[in-house]
Amino acid sequence: MPPGGEAGELARATRDALGPQGALAQADPHFVERDVQQQLAAAVADAVETHATLVAEAGTGVGKTFAYLVPLLLSGRRALVSTATKSLQDQLFLRDLPRLRDALRVPVRIALLKGRGSYLCLHRLQQARETGTLPDRFAVRALARIETWAPSTRTGDLAEIDGLDERSLVIPLVTSTRDNCLGQECPEFINCHVVKARREAMAADLVVVNHHLFFADLSLRDSGVAELLPTVDAAVFDEAHQLVETGLQFLGTMLSSNQVIDFGRDLLAAGLSHARGQVDWQQVAGGLDRAARELRLACAGPLRDIKGILKLRWDERSRDAAFTTALDGLATAADAARDAARLVEATAPDFTRLVERGERVARLAHAFAVPAAPDRVRWIDLGPRDARLVDSPLHIRDLFTEQRALAPRAWIFTSATLGSDDDLSWFTESAALEDARKLRVGSPFDYPAHARTWVPPRFPKPNEAAHPAAVGALAARLAGRLGGRTFVLTTTLRVLPVIAEALTEAANAAGTPLVVLVQGTHPKRSLLQRFLDTPNSVLVGSASFWEGIDVPGAALQCVVIDKLPFPPPHDPLVQARSKELESRGRDPFNDYYLSEAAIALKQGAGRLIRSETDLGLLVITDPRLRQMPYGRKLRAALPPMGTLDTEADAMAWLDEIAAKT
Repeated sequence: MPPGGEAGELARATRDALGPQGALAQADPHFVERDVQQQLAAAVADAVETHATLVAEAGTGVGKTFAYLVPLLLSGRRALVSTATKSLQDQLFLRDLPRLRDALRVPVRIALLKGRGSYLCLHRLQQARETGTLPDRFAVRALARIETWAPSTRTGDLAEIDGLDERSLVIPLVTSTRDNCLGQECPEFINCHVVKARREAMAADLVVVNHHLFFADLSLRDSGVAELLPTVDAAVFDEAHQLVETGLQFLGTMLSSNQVIDFGRDLLAAGLSHARGQVDWQQVAGGLDRAARELRLACAGPLRDIKGILKLRWDERSRDAAFTTALDGLATAADAARDAARLVEATAPDFTRLVERGERVARLAHAFAVPAAPDRVRWIDLGPRDARLVDSPLHIRDLFTEQRALAPRAWIFTSATLGSDDDLSWFTESAALEDARKLRVGSPFDYPAHARTWVPPRFPKPNEAAHPAAVGALAARLAGRLGGRTFVLTTTLRVLPVIAEALTEAANAAGTPLVVLVQGTHPKRSLLQRFLDTPNSVLVGSASFWEGIDVPGAALQCVVIDKLPFPPPHDPLVQARSKELESRGRDPFNDYYLSEAAIALKQGAGRLIRSETDLGLLVITDPRLRQMPYGRKLRAALPPMGTLDTEADAMAWLDEIAAKT
């Protein structure tokens, strides 16, 4: 406990508020005091009062959200809270914070701040109306919904539109980017939703952002966080285990084919609107479009029918003459577009930004044509419609060291998965937080009584061709016993259709009426809602379903993980990190691969038990967990569930679960 009275006062006030007779218990008859929540809240209160750095791992069910929000609200200090996703942002801002503010009776002004891509741009909406060049009928329908909603919204947050597919091709057409925003020159500047959101954030006592926005803004100084951060006394990062990977995305440099296509589309629209006849805009924009598509083709090489995002090593493509030619062609097309915009720059403010965008694309194309710096790594993210060239640092240590040195403030990092040791070294080493206070608070759930783990002893190895189909067939038998209520979590997108097909075939052969839902067939939010609305369903999903999914109660009672989630060895970033560890005399497998797998496995297993009364079975169809010496370390990362030996034992446990629900 730090010296002085203030820290003690905040800790006592926090303890009282979370106690059995406290403000929360009085406001909600279902609120129950938890010792583990009190421990975490006390540590947060001390960190806030002493401007300390705290890294806290809090198991599922601790109630970590209230544990950090209550001391923040009671402190009277200005704070920033960053979450992993925009949906978690919305949950905090729309549900948790108003509830706590009312219960605690504190006059705290709260605000929500997202990136540009979340807010309707009125100027670009007008452009989308006028151009009429929408890619498909779904985009036409989406634009019509946005137009109907636009006059009534106060915030301009597209999340307000129920059922709007976050993958819709119309969203980039009606939102702005740093490149295409006109700033104060925009005719709709006075009504700009982004400006309003920033203004509200600057006036608020507590602002909710997300990790993507935090890093993007520190890198680009574009969305208000860089201006906001120096004014806060406490910064809290929830789901902090995602910080490193998110930070690397935005601290690096990226050039994408879609970025170039968007540039060409915006140039064409501006040219036809403000300078028709002065330049052959179709030709200039067409040159950019062709250059972007040539770049993607050069990145793809012999690959066809790409599903999901493939991460390719830089040397797989960069040495090809076609790739070099494509980069040169892109630079040439960008230069021509810049020169065309410069000719008519005085016509409209749009062209000033278009000149800057052309210069930036050309500069990036030239930069990617020369070798990367020794302390950075390059790769290509290849998708069905896009190719992204990425140049990234290997870690984010320098950023947090720099930010923590700027001014005294509390830095609080919390998650259910931050490491496998008391020093939480998996996270603290990667973020230069070795000197932080550390706290590990276990889950209050009775895992031994409520959950079981089963690793099938004789099962195809993950590298065998028969493995995905065997996973699907087993999942069908397990889900059939429960009448659905099952997640199948895979480590790769590639096996999703194979597992789903085998699951469906096995269920049909057994006469089991299961509905198989597969990631990618619908937006994530609607897919999860279908799972909740369909009791006899099985959801087959990959990375995005391993974490951030909360399905308490009887809706989810069995989780099947297809194999141990080791980092892919051919991933360029993984290879670069391994080489760096080797250069320091460390063992990449023990110090990196195992740690990463343990954290990911813990996240996936965490989908199963979400409340004190939940019952469930975790199945890991990877015999290495039983057979290999490192299996012990990975099993230790899991919650303390009971273990089962045979399929008969697993089925008996599912029968017991079914009988109780």
